[in-house]
Amino acid sequence: MPRRYKEGLLPFKVVPTDEPLVARSGLLLPYELARALKLPMVIDKELPQPGSGRGYQPSQFVMALILMFHGGGKKLEDLREIRGEVSLRELLDMENLPASCTIGDWLRKMGRDSKGLAGLGKVNHYLVKQILSRDKRSSYTLDVDATIIESEKEEAKVTYKGEKGYQPQIGFLFEAGLICEDEFRDGNIPAQAGAVSFIEKCLGAMPHGKSITYLRGDSALYQAGVINLCFERDKLFTITADQDKGVKESIKAIREWRGYQGDREIGETIHAMNDTKEAFRLIVIRWPKLQAELFDSSPYFYQAIATNRQEEAEEVIKLHNQRGEVENYIKELKNGFGMEWMPCGESYANAVFFRIGVIAYNLFLAMKLLVLPPWYRTFTIQTVRWRLYQIAGAVVRHAHQLLLKLRAPMDKIALFCKFRLRCYQLAYG
Repeated sequence: MPRRYKEGLLPFKVVPTDEPLVARSGLLLPYELARALKLPMVIDKELPQPGSGRGYQPSQFVMALILMFHGGGKKLEDLREIRGEVSLRELLDMENLPASCTIGDWLRKMGRDSKGLAGLGKVNHYLVKQILSRDKRSSYTLDVDATIIESEKEEAKVTYKGEKGYQPQIGFLFEAGLICEDEFRDGNIPAQAGAVSFIEKCLGAMPHGKSITYLRGDSALYQAGVINLCFERDKLFTITADQDKGVKESIKAIREWRGYQGDREIGETIHAMNDTKEAFRLIVIRWPKLQAELFDSSPYFYQAIATNRQEEAEEVIKLHNQRGEVENYIKELKNGFGMEWMPCGESYANAVFFRIGVIAYNLFLAMKLLVLPPWYRTFTIQTVRWRLYQIAGAVVRHAHQLLLKLRAPMDKIALFCKFRLRCYQLAYG
């Protein structure tokens, strides 16, 4: 018969300790990169300052939330875990952190003051430019998509899916996965609203020598204004066409169809909308309906893509379908960084919270693109938390120097050292 213990099934006791231990030593990595890229300094420059000399600096609020998102926290109460990591905060020189209720008040203040949200937008543009300036590519693909965040907050509006929530618009740079622009919206605002101005903001966020040359979108972008903008700015585009009356008439006029992937066929024609200044290609894919689905006169389902690209239709379809990767980017932002939940009752406060989440997401991409080994580029934040962030360590002082002793294999300790050296080179190289 196994020996019994009063404390539990396993043979140990739980006791408190005052030893300077760190449970999430790896959280120093995103913070040190942020310092290397001068992110806290830019935050303090762009956001409104506290009303008194005793108040917290904007970077103390923003960096606390960024660390919480990287560590896996989602609610403001989860900041207590960061506050509880006394030794980690000593390493990061973040000994004074605002309480969760104070951060909630700050989010509302920044949301009411349009300068706060606008300032965070400038911070994100700065971060994107820092990353892109170190990227060898010069041209990028812009994927624009909206996502629904369900919420039971009193101010949340009913979305087109029938549940209450919010529907932010997001602009991704496909090749890097970066979010170059975001616009937090109430759930009842349609995805197609303000599309032209949103795309113009994305184009304006690019640094000198870098440009967006190709726009992809779903039917929310199928608007004359968007298509005219692409022609005027000399941008390639592929947009899923809304099958309105005009598109249906153009599809009916197609006489030549060729085989494509099993029972599918491809046809194409030239199409124009009432307010477009130039005509464009309409590439159409059709596939037969099942007998039970023949409720109208058409025996086919159709998908139409509006484009000004000149490649073969099969290649254009392949390029357009790559926008499906955006779903993985959105999943990482929402599930990985906690943006599937909003903390405040006020939409304007949630807009600030969401934009800080975007900055945290982009900082993680900066880690993968600028500092970590190449094989880390396919890792999600959840994997990096497991492999790097959740490493135990001890903080000790020796010969007037602060030391972090990691309980980890030598290859991970070497990775920490290389990461920190790379941050030093980014800051002073």
